[in-house]
Amino acid sequence: MRSRHLLSSAAVAVVLAALAGCGGADDPATAPAAAPDVIRLGTLVPLTGRSSPSGEAMVKAAQLAVSEANKAGGVLGRQIELVVGDDACDPGTAVTAARTLVGKDIAVSVGGYCSSATVPTLKIFRDAQVPMIVAQSNSTDLLSPGYDSVFLVCGTVTAEADFAVDWFKKLGGKKLAVVHDGTSFPITLAQSTVTAAKRVGGLTVTDELELSQGAPSYTRIAASVIAGKADTVYFTGYYAEANQLIKDLRDEGFRGRIAVGDGATDGPLLANLTPAQSKDVYGTALLFPEFMPELADWSARYRAANGTAPGPSTVEAYDAVNVALDAIKRAGSLDHEAIRKAISTTDMTSMSGPMSFHPDGTRVTPKFLLLRAAGDTFELEPTAG
Repeated sequence: MRSRHLLSSAAVAVVLAALAGCGGADDPATAPAAAPDVIRLGTLVPLTGRSSPSGEAMVKAAQLAVSEANKAGGVLGRQIELVVGDDACDPGTAVTAARTLVGKDIAVSVGGYCSSATVPTLKIFRDAQVPMIVAQSNSTDLLSPGYDSVFLVCGTVTAEADFAVDWFKKLGGKKLAVVHDGTSFPITLAQSTVTAAKRVGGLTVTDELELSQGAPSYTRIAASVIAGKADTVYFTGYYAEANQLIKDLRDEGFRGRIAVGDGATDGPLLANLTPAQSKDVYGTALLFPEFMPELADWSARYRAANGTAPGPSTVEAYDAVNVALDAIKRAGSLDHEAIRKAISTTDMTSMSGPMSFHPDGTRVTPKFLLLRAAGDTFELEPTAG
Protein backbone atom coordinates (compact mmCIF):
# COMPACT_ATOMS: atom_id res chain seq x y z
CA MET A 1 0.00 0.00 0.00
CA ARG A 2 1.41 3.38 -0.96
CA SER A 3 1.84 6.15 1.65
CA ARG A 4 -1.28 8.31 1.41
CA HIS A 5 -0.17 11.02 3.82
CA LEU A 6 3.25 11.58 2.33
CA LEU A 7 2.00 12.04 -1.20
CA SER A 8 -1.08 13.96 -0.21
CA SER A 9 1.20 16.48 1.52
CA ALA A 10 3.32 16.67 -1.59
CA ALA A 11 0.23 17.22 -3.69
CA VAL A 12 -0.87 20.05 -1.43
CA ALA A 13 2.58 21.59 -1.77
CA VAL A 14 2.28 21.49 -5.54
CA VAL A 15 -1.11 23.18 -5.42
CA LEU A 16 0.16 25.86 -3.04
CA ALA A 17 3.05 26.52 -5.35
CA ALA A 18 0.64 26.94 -8.21
CA LEU A 19 -1.48 29.35 -6.17
CA ALA A 20 1.42 31.51 -5.03
CA GLY A 21 0.99 35.09 -6.19
CA CYS A 22 -2.54 34.50 -7.55
CA GLY A 23 -5.31 36.56 -6.02
CA GLY A 24 -8.81 37.46 -7.07
CA ALA A 25 -9.59 38.27 -10.67
CA ASP A 26 -10.81 41.75 -9.64
CA ASP A 27 -7.52 42.66 -7.98
CA PRO A 28 -5.05 43.92 -10.62
CA ALA A 29 -2.19 43.68 -8.18
CA THR A 30 -2.69 39.96 -7.64
CA ALA A 31 -4.31 38.77 -10.90
CA PRO A 32 -2.38 36.16 -12.92
CA ALA A 33 -0.10 37.68 -15.54
CA ALA A 34 -1.36 37.56 -19.12
CA ALA A 35 1.74 35.63 -20.14
CA PRO A 36 2.81 33.45 -17.17
CA ASP A 37 6.37 32.24 -17.08
CA VAL A 38 5.17 28.66 -16.50
CA ILE A 39 2.79 26.32 -18.27
CA ARG A 40 0.30 24.86 -15.84
CA LEU A 41 -1.30 21.46 -16.28
CA GLY A 42 -4.14 20.48 -13.97
CA THR A 43 -4.87 17.00 -12.70
CA LEU A 44 -7.88 15.82 -10.70
CA VAL A 45 -7.37 12.46 -8.99
CA PRO A 46 -8.53 10.82 -5.74
CA LEU A 47 -6.11 11.71 -2.95
CA THR A 48 -8.59 10.86 -0.20
CA GLY A 49 -10.99 7.96 0.07
CA ARG A 50 -10.59 4.31 -0.82
CA SER A 51 -9.12 4.99 -4.28
CA SER A 52 -6.41 7.30 -2.97
CA PRO A 53 -3.54 4.81 -3.59
CA SER A 54 -4.34 4.93 -7.30
CA GLY A 55 -4.59 8.71 -7.33
CA GLU A 56 -1.32 9.07 -5.49
CA ALA A 57 0.44 6.82 -7.98
CA MET A 58 -1.00 8.86 -10.86
CA VAL A 59 0.37 12.09 -9.37
CA LYS A 60 3.83 10.53 -9.05
CA ALA A 61 3.77 9.44 -12.69
CA ALA A 62 2.48 12.79 -13.95
CA GLN A 63 5.11 14.62 -11.91
CA LEU A 64 7.82 12.40 -13.40
CA ALA A 65 6.76 13.48 -16.89
CA VAL A 66 6.75 17.13 -15.80
CA SER A 67 10.18 16.84 -14.17
CA GLU A 68 11.68 15.18 -17.23
CA ALA A 69 10.24 17.88 -19.50
CA ASN A 70 11.60 20.64 -17.28
CA LYS A 71 15.03 19.00 -17.18
CA ALA A 72 15.01 19.00 -20.98
CA GLY A 73 14.32 22.73 -21.08
CA GLY A 74 10.54 22.87 -20.76
CA VAL A 75 8.15 23.73 -23.58
CA LEU A 76 7.97 27.00 -25.51
CA GLY A 77 10.81 28.26 -23.34
CA ARG A 78 8.79 27.83 -20.14
CA GLN A 79 8.88 25.40 -17.27
CA ILE A 80 5.93 23.11 -16.59
CA GLU A 81 3.97 23.13 -13.34
CA LEU A 82 1.55 20.42 -12.21
CA VAL A 83 -1.45 21.71 -10.26
CA VAL A 84 -3.10 18.87 -8.34
CA GLY A 85 -6.67 18.67 -7.11
CA ASP A 86 -8.38 15.98 -5.04
CA ASP A 87 -11.69 14.75 -6.47
CA ALA A 88 -12.00 11.91 -3.90
CA CYS A 89 -13.82 9.92 -6.61
CA ASP A 90 -16.85 11.98 -5.59
CA PRO A 91 -18.91 14.00 -8.10
CA GLY A 92 -19.53 16.99 -5.83
CA THR A 93 -15.94 17.19 -4.66
CA ALA A 94 -14.77 16.89 -8.27
CA VAL A 95 -16.92 19.82 -9.42
CA THR A 96 -15.50 22.11 -6.75
CA ALA A 97 -11.95 20.99 -7.47
CA ALA A 98 -12.40 21.46 -11.23
CA ARG A 99 -13.55 25.03 -10.73
CA THR A 100 -10.47 25.67 -8.61
CA LEU A 101 -8.19 24.31 -11.34
CA VAL A 102 -9.88 26.44 -13.99
CA GLY A 103 -9.18 29.48 -11.83
CA LYS A 104 -5.47 28.66 -11.83
CA ASP A 105 -5.05 29.27 -15.55
CA ILE A 106 -4.29 25.68 -16.55
CA ALA A 107 -3.58 24.95 -20.21
CA VAL A 108 -4.85 21.36 -20.20
CA SER A 109 -6.54 18.98 -17.76
CA VAL A 110 -4.63 15.67 -17.60
CA GLY A 111 -6.36 13.78 -14.75
CA GLY A 112 -9.34 11.52 -14.29
CA TYR A 113 -9.52 8.19 -12.45
CA CYS A 114 -13.14 7.50 -11.41
CA SER A 115 -15.54 8.17 -14.27
CA SER A 116 -18.29 9.13 -11.83
CA ALA A 117 -16.11 12.03 -10.68
CA THR A 118 -14.78 12.94 -14.12
CA VAL A 119 -18.14 13.12 -15.93
CA PRO A 120 -19.54 16.12 -13.96
CA THR A 121 -16.35 18.10 -14.64
CA LEU A 122 -16.74 17.88 -18.42
CA LYS A 123 -18.94 20.96 -18.71
CA ILE A 124 -16.78 22.97 -16.33
CA PHE A 125 -13.65 22.44 -18.38
CA ARG A 126 -15.61 22.83 -21.62
CA ASP A 127 -17.07 26.18 -20.56
CA ALA A 128 -13.53 27.34 -19.71
CA GLN A 129 -12.31 26.01 -23.11
CA VAL A 130 -9.76 23.81 -21.32
CA PRO A 131 -9.03 20.61 -23.30
CA MET A 132 -9.16 17.37 -21.33
CA ILE A 133 -6.76 14.46 -21.79
CA VAL A 134 -8.37 11.87 -19.53
CA ALA A 135 -5.74 9.52 -18.14
CA GLN A 136 -7.80 6.67 -16.66
CA SER A 137 -11.55 7.24 -16.71
CA ASN A 138 -13.12 5.40 -19.63
CA SER A 139 -16.88 5.26 -19.20
CA THR A 140 -18.88 5.86 -22.36
CA ASP A 141 -20.70 8.56 -20.32
CA LEU A 142 -17.63 10.70 -21.06
CA LEU A 143 -18.64 10.68 -24.73
CA SER A 144 -22.33 11.47 -24.22
CA PRO A 145 -22.03 15.30 -24.42
CA GLY A 146 -20.25 14.98 -27.77
CA TYR A 147 -17.51 17.44 -26.83
CA ASP A 148 -14.57 17.67 -29.24
CA SER A 149 -12.24 18.70 -26.41
CA VAL A 150 -12.22 15.39 -24.47
CA PHE A 151 -9.62 12.74 -25.31
CA LEU A 152 -9.39 9.33 -23.63
CA VAL A 153 -5.95 7.75 -23.14
CA CYS A 154 -7.54 4.39 -22.25
CA GLY A 155 -9.89 2.35 -24.36
CA THR A 156 -13.55 2.83 -23.55
CA VAL A 157 -15.68 0.33 -21.67
CA THR A 158 -16.95 -0.92 -25.02
CA ALA A 159 -13.47 -2.09 -25.99
CA GLU A 160 -12.87 -3.56 -22.53
CA ALA A 161 -16.17 -5.43 -22.63
CA ASP A 162 -15.32 -6.99 -26.00
CA PHE A 163 -11.93 -8.03 -24.59
CA ALA A 164 -13.54 -9.50 -21.45
CA VAL A 165 -16.22 -11.51 -23.26
CA ASP A 166 -13.66 -12.94 -25.66
CA TRP A 167 -11.55 -14.15 -22.74
CA PHE A 168 -14.45 -15.53 -20.73
CA LYS A 169 -15.27 -17.74 -23.69
CA LYS A 170 -11.63 -18.80 -24.13
CA LEU A 171 -11.51 -19.78 -20.47
CA GLY A 172 -14.54 -22.03 -20.91
CA GLY A 173 -17.29 -19.77 -19.64
CA LYS A 174 -20.86 -20.59 -20.67
CA LYS A 175 -23.03 -18.69 -18.17
CA LEU A 176 -22.15 -15.19 -17.02
CA ALA A 177 -23.44 -13.08 -14.11
CA VAL A 178 -22.58 -9.38 -14.33
CA VAL A 179 -22.44 -7.23 -11.18
CA HIS A 180 -21.92 -3.45 -10.92
CA ASP A 181 -22.23 -0.76 -8.25
CA GLY A 182 -24.53 1.66 -10.09
CA THR A 183 -21.91 4.36 -10.74
CA SER A 184 -20.76 5.61 -14.14
CA PHE A 185 -17.81 3.41 -15.13
CA PRO A 186 -19.06 0.19 -13.52
CA ILE A 187 -22.59 0.40 -14.92
CA THR A 188 -21.47 1.29 -18.45
CA LEU A 189 -18.87 -1.51 -18.45
CA ALA A 190 -21.56 -3.92 -17.21
CA GLN A 191 -24.02 -2.83 -19.87
CA SER A 192 -21.36 -3.05 -22.58
CA THR A 193 -20.43 -6.55 -21.40
CA VAL A 194 -24.04 -7.75 -21.57
CA THR A 195 -24.35 -6.26 -25.05
CA ALA A 196 -21.10 -7.89 -26.20
CA ALA A 197 -22.11 -11.29 -24.82
CA LYS A 198 -25.44 -11.17 -26.63
CA ARG A 199 -23.82 -10.01 -29.85
CA VAL A 200 -21.11 -12.66 -30.11
CA GLY A 201 -23.17 -15.54 -28.68
CA GLY A 202 -21.97 -18.61 -26.82
CA LEU A 203 -22.10 -16.90 -23.42
CA THR A 204 -25.48 -16.63 -21.71
CA VAL A 205 -26.02 -13.77 -19.25
CA THR A 206 -27.79 -15.25 -16.24
CA ASP A 207 -27.99 -12.13 -14.07
CA GLU A 208 -27.40 -8.38 -14.11
CA LEU A 209 -27.03 -7.36 -10.47
CA GLU A 210 -26.29 -4.14 -8.57
CA LEU A 211 -24.62 -3.93 -5.17
CA SER A 212 -24.21 -0.99 -2.81
CA GLN A 213 -20.82 0.62 -2.34
CA GLY A 214 -19.44 0.19 1.16
CA ALA A 215 -21.90 -2.49 2.31
CA PRO A 216 -20.52 -4.90 4.93
CA SER A 217 -21.45 -8.01 2.93
CA TYR A 218 -22.85 -9.13 -0.41
CA THR A 219 -24.34 -12.50 0.49
CA ARG A 220 -27.60 -11.60 -1.30
CA ILE A 221 -25.66 -11.03 -4.52
CA ALA A 222 -23.76 -14.28 -4.01
CA ALA A 223 -27.01 -16.19 -3.49
CA SER A 224 -28.46 -14.78 -6.71
CA VAL A 225 -25.34 -15.72 -8.69
CA ILE A 226 -25.47 -19.29 -7.39
CA ALA A 227 -29.20 -19.59 -8.00
CA GLY A 228 -28.68 -18.53 -11.61
CA LYS A 229 -26.07 -21.28 -12.08
CA ALA A 230 -23.45 -18.91 -13.49
CA ASP A 231 -19.95 -20.32 -14.01
CA THR A 232 -18.36 -16.87 -14.37
CA VAL A 233 -18.96 -13.64 -12.45
CA TYR A 234 -17.77 -10.28 -13.78
CA PHE A 235 -17.76 -7.45 -11.26
CA THR A 236 -17.20 -4.10 -12.93
CA GLY A 237 -16.80 -1.88 -9.85
CA TYR A 238 -13.84 -1.04 -7.62
CA TYR A 239 -11.50 -3.08 -5.45
CA ALA A 240 -12.96 -2.45 -1.99
CA GLU A 241 -16.32 -3.95 -2.95
CA ALA A 242 -14.66 -6.56 -5.18
CA ASN A 243 -12.65 -7.92 -2.28
CA GLN A 244 -15.76 -8.39 -0.13
CA LEU A 245 -17.75 -9.82 -3.03
CA ILE A 246 -15.08 -12.44 -3.69
CA LYS A 247 -15.14 -13.49 -0.03
CA ASP A 248 -18.92 -13.74 0.03
CA LEU A 249 -19.13 -15.65 -3.25
CA ARG A 250 -16.61 -18.22 -2.03
CA ASP A 251 -18.11 -18.46 1.45
CA GLU A 252 -21.55 -19.11 -0.09
CA GLY A 253 -20.13 -21.95 -2.19
CA PHE A 254 -19.43 -20.40 -5.61
CA ARG A 255 -16.48 -22.22 -7.20
CA GLY A 256 -16.48 -20.72 -10.69
CA ARG A 257 -14.38 -17.97 -12.19
CA ILE A 258 -14.58 -14.48 -10.69
CA ALA A 259 -13.35 -11.63 -12.88
CA VAL A 260 -13.14 -7.91 -12.15
CA GLY A 261 -12.83 -4.90 -14.42
CA ASP A 262 -9.87 -2.55 -14.56
CA GLY A 263 -11.25 -0.43 -11.72
CA ALA A 264 -10.70 -3.35 -9.33
CA THR A 265 -7.57 -4.97 -10.79
CA ASP A 266 -5.61 -2.47 -8.77
CA GLY A 267 -4.81 -1.76 -5.16
CA PRO A 268 -5.56 -4.26 -2.38
CA LEU A 269 -8.02 -6.43 -4.30
CA LEU A 270 -6.42 -9.67 -3.09
CA ALA A 271 -5.72 -8.54 0.48
CA ASN A 272 -6.68 -11.08 3.15
CA LEU A 273 -8.04 -13.64 0.68
CA THR A 274 -7.29 -17.28 1.35
CA PRO A 275 -5.83 -19.43 -1.44
CA ALA A 276 -9.26 -21.00 -1.93
CA GLN A 277 -10.92 -17.60 -2.23
CA SER A 278 -8.41 -16.21 -4.74
CA LYS A 279 -8.37 -19.33 -6.91
CA ASP A 280 -9.63 -18.60 -10.43
CA VAL A 281 -9.83 -14.85 -9.84
CA TYR A 282 -9.07 -12.80 -12.96
CA GLY A 283 -8.94 -9.16 -13.92
CA THR A 284 -9.29 -7.30 -17.18
CA ALA A 285 -6.71 -4.60 -16.72
CA LEU A 286 -5.08 -1.58 -18.22
CA LEU A 287 -1.29 -1.48 -18.17
CA PHE A 288 0.84 -3.08 -15.46
CA PRO A 289 4.49 -2.09 -16.01
CA GLU A 290 5.74 -5.18 -14.18
CA PHE A 291 4.33 -7.38 -16.95
CA MET A 292 5.74 -5.26 -19.78
CA PRO A 293 9.49 -5.74 -20.41
CA GLU A 294 9.41 -2.91 -22.94
CA LEU A 295 8.80 -0.50 -20.03
CA ALA A 296 11.84 -1.58 -18.02
CA ASP A 297 13.77 1.66 -18.57
CA TRP A 298 10.76 3.81 -17.74
CA SER A 299 10.04 1.72 -14.65
CA ALA A 300 13.62 2.27 -13.49
CA ARG A 301 13.20 6.04 -13.89
CA TYR A 302 9.95 5.96 -11.94
CA ARG A 303 11.56 3.95 -9.14
CA ALA A 304 14.53 6.31 -9.00
CA ALA A 305 12.23 9.31 -8.69
CA ASN A 306 9.76 7.83 -6.21
CA GLY A 307 11.46 4.96 -4.39
CA THR A 308 8.73 2.52 -5.40
CA ALA A 309 7.92 0.48 -8.48
CA PRO A 310 5.23 1.86 -10.78
CA GLY A 311 1.91 0.11 -10.46
CA PRO A 312 -1.31 0.28 -12.45
CA SER A 313 -2.61 3.75 -13.39
CA THR A 314 0.89 5.18 -13.71
CA VAL A 315 1.74 4.71 -17.38
CA GLU A 316 -1.45 6.38 -18.59
CA ALA A 317 -0.98 9.35 -16.23
CA TYR A 318 2.57 9.81 -17.52
CA ASP A 319 1.36 9.59 -21.11
CA ALA A 320 -1.45 12.12 -20.56
CA VAL A 321 1.10 14.75 -19.55
CA ASN A 322 3.32 14.05 -22.54
CA VAL A 323 0.38 14.14 -24.97
CA ALA A 324 -0.49 17.57 -23.56
CA LEU A 325 3.08 18.84 -23.84
CA ASP A 326 3.44 17.52 -27.37
CA ALA A 327 0.25 19.32 -28.37
CA ILE A 328 1.30 22.59 -26.72
CA LYS A 329 4.63 22.42 -28.52
CA ARG A 330 2.95 21.84 -31.87
CA ALA A 331 0.33 24.53 -31.19
CA GLY A 332 3.12 27.00 -30.49
CA SER A 333 1.05 28.83 -27.91
CA LEU A 334 -1.17 28.40 -24.87
CA ASP A 335 -4.32 29.21 -26.82
CA HIS A 336 -6.84 26.58 -25.73
CA GLU A 337 -8.37 26.10 -29.16
CA ALA A 338 -4.98 25.72 -30.82
CA ILE A 339 -4.01 23.12 -28.21
CA ARG A 340 -7.31 21.26 -28.69
CA LYS A 341 -6.75 21.05 -32.42
CA ALA A 342 -3.20 19.82 -31.86
CA ILE A 343 -4.38 17.08 -29.47
CA SER A 344 -6.93 15.93 -32.04
CA THR A 345 -4.12 15.35 -34.55
CA THR A 346 -1.79 13.59 -32.10
CA ASP A 347 0.34 10.91 -33.73
CA MET A 348 3.11 9.82 -31.39
CA THR A 349 4.61 6.82 -29.70
CA SER A 350 3.87 6.96 -25.98
CA MET A 351 4.89 4.63 -23.18
CA SER A 352 1.60 2.78 -23.61
CA GLY A 353 2.05 2.43 -27.36
CA PRO A 354 0.92 4.34 -30.46
CA MET A 355 -1.17 7.35 -29.48
CA SER A 356 -3.79 8.88 -31.75
CA PHE A 357 -7.48 9.60 -31.39
CA HIS A 358 -10.70 8.98 -33.29
CA PRO A 359 -12.89 12.03 -34.03
CA ASP A 360 -14.97 11.20 -30.93
CA GLY A 361 -11.87 11.43 -28.72
CA THR A 362 -11.40 7.70 -28.13
CA ARG A 363 -7.99 6.17 -28.58
CA VAL A 364 -7.37 4.37 -31.86
CA THR A 365 -5.34 1.47 -30.40
CA PRO A 366 -6.31 0.75 -26.77
CA LYS A 367 -4.54 -2.06 -24.93
CA PHE A 368 -5.81 -4.36 -22.18
CA LEU A 369 -4.23 -7.22 -20.23
CA LEU A 370 -5.79 -10.32 -18.69
CA LEU A 371 -4.39 -10.98 -15.23
CA ARG A 372 -4.81 -13.99 -12.97
CA ALA A 373 -4.49 -14.09 -9.19
CA ALA A 374 -1.47 -15.93 -7.88
CA GLY A 375 -1.70 -15.87 -4.10
CA ASP A 376 -1.79 -12.26 -2.95
CA THR A 377 -0.57 -10.85 -6.25
CA PHE A 378 -1.36 -11.00 -9.96
CA GLU A 379 0.42 -12.58 -12.89
CA LEU A 380 -0.21 -12.26 -16.58
CA GLU A 381 -2.60 -15.01 -17.70
CA PRO A 382 -0.17 -17.50 -19.34
CA THR A 383 -2.23 -17.89 -22.49
CA ALA A 384 -2.54 -14.09 -22.82
CA GLY A 385 1.17 -13.46 -23.08
